[in-house]
Amino acid sequence: MIKANKAHRPNQELIMSKMQKLTTSEIETLLPSRPLWSIEDGKLTRTLEFNDFVAAFGFMSKVALIAERLNHHPEWFNVYGTVRIQLRSHEAGGLSSNDFQLAEHIDNMA
Repeated sequence: MIKANKAHRPNQELIMSKMQKLTTSEIETLLPSRPLWSIEDGKLTRTLEFNDFVAAFGFMSKVALIAERLNHHPEWFNVYGTVRIQLRSHEAGGLSSNDFQLAEHIDNMA
């Protein structure tokens, strides 16, 4: 297994203390701003279709760079040209504003 150097990452305790679970009302207010996303199993979810595997994987690579910068990583699934993304803030125990922030970045790249 290759271990990444995590020295550049922000203090996890600080991130966890700032992250708060959104209320149902807050989610209902934010969701219309992300019309291509839905809530499935308590996760912000979107499925994207690309022409082929290379395009799908290239998109995932771009998202990975943004996710790493934000220190907020998606759950995802890829088969050929399909990428399914699910966002949830495990530290908050549900959806947080971080999920909607990453979804906005993803929408801007799609």
